[in-house]
Amino acid sequence: MRVFALVLVSSAVVAAGSAQATVTQKSQAVPGEAVFLVSGRGWGHGVGMSQYGAYGMANEGASYAKILAYFYTGTQLGKTSMSEVRVLLAEGRRALTISSPLPYRATDADGVTTKLPAGPIVLKPKLKLPTATGPVAAVSPVVFTPGKAPLSLDGRLYRGKLEASVQGSFLRAVNTVQMESYLQGVVAGEMPHTWPAEALKAQAVAARSYTLANLVKGKPFDLYPDQRSQVYVGLSGERPETSAAVRATAGQVVLYGGRVASTLYFSSSGGKTASSADVFGVAVPYLVSKPDPWDRLSPYHRWGPIVVGARTIQSKLDVPARVLDASGVATPSGRLRTVTLETTAGATSVPAALLRTALELRSTWVSIGVLRLDRPPDPAVFGSQVELSGLARGLQTPTLSSSKDGVSWRTVGPLQRSPGGAFSAAVRPTATTRYRIQVIGAASPGLLVSVSSRVRLAQPALDPTSLSGMVRPKLSGAAVSIERLKGTAWTPVASTAVDGAGSFRARVKLVPGSYRARVAATNGLAEGISPPLTVTE
Repeated sequence: MRVFALVLVSSAVVAAGSAQATVTQKSQAVPGEAVFLVSGRGWGHGVGMSQYGAYGMANEGASYAKILAYFYTGTQLGKTSMSEVRVLLAEGRRALTISSPLPYRATDADGVTTKLPAGPIVLKPKLKLPTATGPVAAVSPVVFTPGKAPLSLDGRLYRGKLEASVQGSFLRAVNTVQMESYLQGVVAGEMPHTWPAEALKAQAVAARSYTLANLVKGKPFDLYPDQRSQVYVGLSGERPETSAAVRATAGQVVLYGGRVASTLYFSSSGGKTASSADVFGVAVPYLVSKPDPWDRLSPYHRWGPIVVGARTIQSKLDVPARVLDASGVATPSGRLRTVTLETTAGATSVPAALLRTALELRSTWVSIGVLRLDRPPDPAVFGSQVELSGLARGLQTPTLSSSKDGVSWRTVGPLQRSPGGAFSAAVRPTATTRYRIQVIGAASPGLLVSVSSRVRLAQPALDPTSLSGMVRPKLSGAAVSIERLKGTAWTPVASTAVDGAGSFRARVKLVPGSYRARVAATNGLAEGISPPLTVTE
């Protein structure tokens, strides 16, 4: 590791009588507060079809079949059918509002059908339905069937039927809807309707295939309404362009080896998709890493840096000790699979997917820069050289800066770093000073280096009734306390002040023992204490 010196020289450093030798303080640094700068590429898990890639290919004239064949290696288009799907819309609710602008009906588990007038009803776990003769309790589950107008749940319109069922003291709502109608609410929720038609068709086929290959098992529904399955916005969110893409590709799916492929897709690749083996640890022959030059159109092609504090990482990831460093080894597609956190209690590894979720990052294709300035455990003494150390890894041209007031910062100099990002820098502060490492857009927390005055104490040979000494810098008028060690405590025995030459003298009734001089804090300097002086007679 190369070491360089950043020397702040003060003209006030003057020795009394002769030049003083520079003293370098040797001490074990205490790890400081780390700041992490996370930069990344793309948005999403990175496996399968990049939606911005599909957008770019469609802009260049590629058909939806060509787009799908590129992102899902070795697949073919085929046909399949499925009549209805059941989509979870809400659960754990204390009330549901179901409505229609025209009359509709409800049928409970006992087969009892209740005609309902146009307008809303507020359904609670007791499942009481309004009738002409008063409220009637229904048996869970209750299926609401539309008349000549669609139903809405909590103000959002849906095609098909709505089912309400009781979960203890809460309610769950499920939408039973034709597959192609469901897809109209998915494509509109997953891709902008203003995008080229061929991109929308590719999204429609991918969404249909993904649905069939990833139906939820062991639940009273088939699909979630969000990223756990696919984003489903219902009739309220449908757009003519996305609905046209669903109709144009009706029944079409992606096949691999004669079976419907699990056509994962995501927003933006950052320039290269990931294999399923890279991200999920399971190799799937049609989900391999592919170059994606069309993704350059994405606003998320490259992003960051995002500044994240060590305490935020500790809290979000529930790490029991303070985080000092973070690093990861990239997979062939550039994504991280795991991240190693160095903490005050040792190293721990977390899945990159967990880091992404906890810190709300757009992807796991990230690089993690770190800034950490460590604290010398002892205060600096005026005129001495202090070595600052720490980490500045994964970032361009970090510099060391200093400030006397914590507001105005000036650059001291660039940092010379080892290949691993460690550095050390020698500084010579003339007063208590804050330091920090800076890069474009971020800085480490300011590190306060306390500087005390340099004090020396002596017993004049010609005057055995006094003690004298000098202070640097000269600190004219500063209070000086002479102290004697009594047992384990230092007790004041005399006082004086520093003169204009930076010297002091105090009358003391001397007895054998240890003495020292303490100079009060002043002029940006912490209090200074001399080394002990032993008086023998």
